Amino acid sequence: MAGKSEKEKKTQEGITAKKDTDFSEWYIQSIIKGGFVDYTAVSGCLAFRPDGYFAWEVLMRATDAHFKEIGIQNVYFPLFIPERFLNKEKEHVEGFSPEVAWVTHTGESELEERLAVRPTSETIMYDSFAKWIRSWRDLPMRLNQWNNVVRWEFKHPVPLLRSREFLWNEGHTVFATEEEAELEREVVLGIYAKVLKDVLAISGIVGRKTESEKFAGAIATFSIEHVIPGGKIVQGPDFHLDGQNFAKAFGISFIDKDEKKKYAYQNTFAITTRELGAMAAIHGDDKGLVLPPKVARIQVVIVPIYKDENRTEVLKAADTLNMKLGEAGTRTFLDAREAYSPGWKFNEWEMKGVPVRIELGARELREGKAVATRRDTGAKISIDMNGIEEKIAGLLEEIQEDLYKKAQKFLADSIHVAKTYDELKKIGDEKGGLIQVVWCGDANEEAKIKEETGFKTSNMPLDMQKDVKGKCFYCGKEGKHVVNFGRAY
Repeated sequence: MAGKSEKEKKTQEGITAKKDTDFSEWYIQSIIKGGFVDYTAVSGCLAFRPDGYFAWEVLMRATDAHFKEIGIQNVYFPLFIPERFLNKEKEHVEGFSPEVAWVTHTGESELEERLAVRPTSETIMYDSFAKWIRSWRDLPMRLNQWNNVVRWEFKHPVPLLRSREFLWNEGHTVFATEEEAELEREVVLGIYAKVLKDVLAISGIVGRKTESEKFAGAIATFSIEHVIPGGKIVQGPDFHLDGQNFAKAFGISFIDKDEKKKYAYQNTFAITTRELGAMAAIHGDDKGLVLPPKVARIQVVIVPIYKDENRTEVLKAADTLNMKLGEAGTRTFLDAREAYSPGWKFNEWEMKGVPVRIELGARELREGKAVATRRDTGAKISIDMNGIEEKIAGLLEEIQEDLYKKAQKFLADSIHVAKTYDELKKIGDEKGGLIQVVWCGDANEEAKIKEETGFKTSNMPLDMQKDVKGKCFYCGKEGKHVVNFGRAY
């Protein structure tokens, strides 16, 4: 950018799309120009920059801590899966066939057996489970791994929201009884809901997937579903009751207390880097990212404002403030770069989504105060330097809570009720979001609606399935479920 004025740099580097009028372009610009992730030479596969990977680490560690509290232990299994393993469970392999990337050669030599690049790890893990589990004393077995997976089924990847390679957890648990396995569902989904709220400041609809949308090989799938600006729906964390399907396919059996051989019951569950995309989409604004303090690598940026005659004094005070906040546990950065004006720095840090900006100049030093600006609201707050550590910590907590409240309101405002098929189409086309209907449960109707409109079922909210009243919005038969439809990424 040599030779360009600061105004030209700002125009070139800033967010040029508006969130409300061109969400897709705004979203890409916000996460790329905001320094969260970047494209690579491999289509659909991202580079996580420090801010993006830091956010994933915070989410990962919070989730992992909850897992460990309930007795789930971490393991690691290979990236490559022999083709014969995938073929052991017919429904599972059919569900993933279009998505699997295969390794067929090493150098110039063709492999005797193709190896799948891990789309998910059930088959490679369960071959070992069958060896490790012999008796009821070996159960429950509750394992998890944090890894990457590759799914190549779609033509138009969207960074984070639909990536061909993504990061996630794979929880794989084994129980002696169906009852024990089913009890785990509420616990795990509760953990996911808690970290979404506490860490990312977002929420979603907890519900059961329809038969056509469940995980390949599972008996039932449960999910937390998000709505993002632009009106589309995104599936968040999920939990699968696998019953004995995989146990029978892979011979995962045990001798029970009654000395009889029985097949085990299994669950699988995951949260992915897609959540970072949902977070960025929900919280961001026309200036760029708005990061919740919990996942911000830099929570507070300090921008010194000075002239030649007071440069030394201001920089020294800014450095002291930076150290004071850092020692109190706040993640700070002192932006003392000489090449850029304060105004240029303000725009850059706003685009990156840093929760709080502190301006410190000669006037602030005379008054013994600092000016803090909230990224989420733009509000400016004059803060006394005496006890500023506690005040900034409290401000960060307030921002985290306010972002969650705003996200909750956005979700509530994005749910619309339709009584008829025509209403569903009209609302979906005009408003988007989740369209909630009473439905008879006919899978053929579900498929036809998807074909005709592009709307798919999101999930059936768990808290709305008791005493369902009314007629099916599509055929007029007695309703059995309340289900949400929407257009998905």
